[in-house]
Amino acid sequence: MSQGDNTSQSSLEKQSLSELYSKDSSLYAVSSDASSGLEGFRQAGLGAEPTSGAQSLPPVDAGFGAWSYLAAAFFVEAIVWGFPISFGVFLEAYLKDPHYAAQPSASSLLPLIGSLSSGIIYCSGPFIYPFIARFPFIRHYMMWVGLLLCFSSLFGASYATSVHQLVLLQGAIYGIGGSLMYAPCISFLSEWFVERRGLANGIIFAGTAAGAVFLPFVIPDFIAKYGIPATLRIIAIAVLLSLLVCLPFLRGRLPTIRVSAPRPRGTDMTWAKDWTLWLFVAANTFQGLAYSVPITWIPTFASAMDNNTNMASLALVVLNASSVVSRVGMGHLSDIVSPWFLGFFSLIMTSLSTFLLWGLASHSMAGLILYGLTFGTIAGGWTSLYSGFCKPLSGDDVNISTNLFGLFMLSRGIGSIVSTPISTSLRHAPHKINGGGPLGFNVDGGMYENLILFTGACFAGAAILAILGWATQTEKFKTRRKIK
Repeated sequence: MSQGDNTSQSSLEKQSLSELYSKDSSLYAVSSDASSGLEGFRQAGLGAEPTSGAQSLPPVDAGFGAWSYLAAAFFVEAIVWGFPISFGVFLEAYLKDPHYAAQPSASSLLPLIGSLSSGIIYCSGPFIYPFIARFPFIRHYMMWVGLLLCFSSLFGASYATSVHQLVLLQGAIYGIGGSLMYAPCISFLSEWFVERRGLANGIIFAGTAAGAVFLPFVIPDFIAKYGIPATLRIIAIAVLLSLLVCLPFLRGRLPTIRVSAPRPRGTDMTWAKDWTLWLFVAANTFQGLAYSVPITWIPTFASAMDNNTNMASLALVVLNASSVVSRVGMGHLSDIVSPWFLGFFSLIMTSLSTFLLWGLASHSMAGLILYGLTFGTIAGGWTSLYSGFCKPLSGDDVNISTNLFGLFMLSRGIGSIVSTPISTSLRHAPHKINGGGPLGFNVDGGMYENLILFTGACFAGAAILAILGWATQTEKFKTRRKIK
């Protein structure tokens, strides 16, 4: 659809603007003072002859505005999420540094940094999304604050002298800054993409994996050459400059009114009564609980087999590189295939690969790299299914879609945060599989055995929930779940 084809675009603009100006809309409210100035927009969107002040909206699913937003959002995703996802590389360096490793509780607090920052970004959705829905004009200001917090947290962490300071700066404050940067950015997605929303969702989420591919290549060499503090300062400046370039392209398609929207009235909560939704939320929590374990511990697992830092990073790079393809592919397939089927397939195959490839075959770097490749390909695209799960429940209601997305992020964030203390305690718990055979279970005296069993079991439990949800995908259940 070209920008000049106003006729083919009109139906989509009618839908977008009817949401924008309807009395039930809680995203953008129009005050009495502003209503006369917006009459031109109403007439243009709803098919009447535009007034002299009217403006035509950019096209959805195509055009420079949509694709420039998508590219900028991809890079924001890569930068904001890349550091928490690739924190395993930093963890390896911190645990080898006597200054940090010798401090009390270092072995339990240092692994918490990555999952804390990612968990805060995940869990902030239900709080930030309703706020920006009521005050949409504030989104750009929030992104500026988020940018400054991300920069300040990493730059400040370079001067940290204690593990607690690292947890506060690189963990908590970075997570808060990332939340303020990420949530407003992703809120523009539903304005720019309708028919291709699943694909766009997958492309944006692929940014996480892309960032986590690049950083493990760069960070170890920087740490070896300049040390941890200087590396953090370099990264902080790079984050600042990169996000500054992206900000001009992160804008909405619909006109934003600089007044607050009214509080939602009579919000339709039918979606919350659908029990299959809560099946997915439970499966999503278990998936987040399990997914964070390999992301955090694979570099230290690899280091226990081979003290070569580059080889230890390679396993994580392969995992994240394969996730790029998986996220785009899953996002595209979620537009045409049942997300329950895709979710079940992803979960059960990831469980099997964890037991077989990590537990049995990963006694060498070749086996571990094979597991990383398989894990990233199968499990990496899970979050790209969110759009597919939202559509049957939200219909065309942007508010419901945003609430669902925030709920999914929250449940996955809870799993991500809880996984670190659990996996840390399991790593030091007594192991039961004895023997000195060439098994991944036996690496480093069996310290990773419980982690492997826990990860595989969580994925298996999530798969059971997914198959229950998939079993309900009959016409009877689809009809009952339709939002009227």
